[in-house]
Amino acid sequence: MKSFIYALMLGVALTSQTMLPVQANSDQVKTTTQKTVTTTSVKKGPDISTFELENGLQVVVIPDNRAPVVTHMLWYKAGAADEPAGKSGIAHYLEHLMFKGTKTVPAGEFSAKVAEIGGQENAFTSSDFTGYYQKVSPDALKMAMAYEADRMENLVLSEEIIKTELKVILEERRSRIDNNPGSILAETVESTLFRHHPYGIPIIGYENEIRNLKLEDAIAYYDKYYTPNNAILIVAGDIDEKTVREYAKDTYAKVARRAEPGKRKRVVEPVPVTARTVTYEDERVTTPSMTRIYLVPSYNTAEPGVAEALDILGNILGGASTSRLHRQLVIDNEFATSISAGLRGGALDMTRFSIHASPRGDTTIVQLEEKIDKALDDIIANGVTQKELDQARNTMIKSSIYSRDNQSTMARIIGAVLAMDGELGDVLNWPELLKKVTVEQVNAVARKYLVKSRSVTGFLLPKNATDVAQKS
Repeated sequence: MKSFIYALMLGVALTSQTMLPVQANSDQVKTTTQKTVTTTSVKKGPDISTFELENGLQVVVIPDNRAPVVTHMLWYKAGAADEPAGKSGIAHYLEHLMFKGTKTVPAGEFSAKVAEIGGQENAFTSSDFTGYYQKVSPDALKMAMAYEADRMENLVLSEEIIKTELKVILEERRSRIDNNPGSILAETVESTLFRHHPYGIPIIGYENEIRNLKLEDAIAYYDKYYTPNNAILIVAGDIDEKTVREYAKDTYAKVARRAEPGKRKRVVEPVPVTARTVTYEDERVTTPSMTRIYLVPSYNTAEPGVAEALDILGNILGGASTSRLHRQLVIDNEFATSISAGLRGGALDMTRFSIHASPRGDTTIVQLEEKIDKALDDIIANGVTQKELDQARNTMIKSSIYSRDNQSTMARIIGAVLAMDGELGDVLNWPELLKKVTVEQVNAVARKYLVKSRSVTGFLLPKNATDVAQKS
């Protein structure tokens, strides 16, 4: 069984959620189905239970009775990387359209009901999944479930609705990407790393393709993926499994299973053989910066122990103020104002190991890159120490324990794992897998994956900068 960790930010079009792993024991999971019940003893931590409705909807219940609040999240196993060619942005577009009303519920009513009781709601689109959530009082949970179940099968769209919302999406693209130099560079760097795989296509979509999205495109995506057998319901908070089961029977269980999306099979990104550099100059940039991303396995695609070792390597290099790069380049020598590194482990397919930095004072961006390369060469040649490994691992495990304090965080972690074809054990066993990582494993992944030919380096510079130009 593979493990997943979402300690870094997942790329989403509307919101970016920091996701930390939850520490628990697999003995704490209670699994029930319509015909059988398997219960194991609870040792410590949340008493998580899961069951499946006859229409295929997977349900997970995470009791947390410390406050009268419930987080209700519905995840669809479909995101931007599942869009048809030439239809970039349709996943995010549909996310917006899901708030436009159904056959029985006028547009805005669901949101108004949540706001009326002081609740919270939002939605998010990533490359691998789309999610909708509400945070409400326990007595409003069934209402939220009923509304969400309704729009799973009864969405009503029209030409007028989609044209109006299309303008909203285009404006969002302008404000989030086109008017943000850092986002422009990030989008270009991603597309340069993923030349073949759809992860190289921006979640929000390309402007020319967004403009050409049609009503039938939204309906086709909705009909294919928004079916209960392609969804996971997570309910966390002041609730119990029996109540959730009763509510689900009266709401989600009535939604017909209307499609069979099947297991996702995407093209495989070829291993890069040349280092690539992207430079973007913009008059709005006042502080230069650099980003480098390496193509590496995710928790979902890596061999046992590899993703955990990469995760720890990221923490050792740039995960905290005590990390090696921060200590060497920010504190000891003052070459950089900031530097960070880490694995974006949450992905259905291959993923990225990234380094971000900004130079300080008279240090040029080229000089900063050289200093980073020297530090990486040292890691590859001489490896990390046992002390560094222990410190990074302890930090990561402690973070996983702290994440248990937030019911919404737990719901996000588990929902993301399951939406990317993982299992509950992938979350619950993660700390134990971290404990098995050795210095030799960390050094091995550094030598194998921190190779410049696997990377794309992006430079964000003020207009008419000569720094990088002189290097080339």
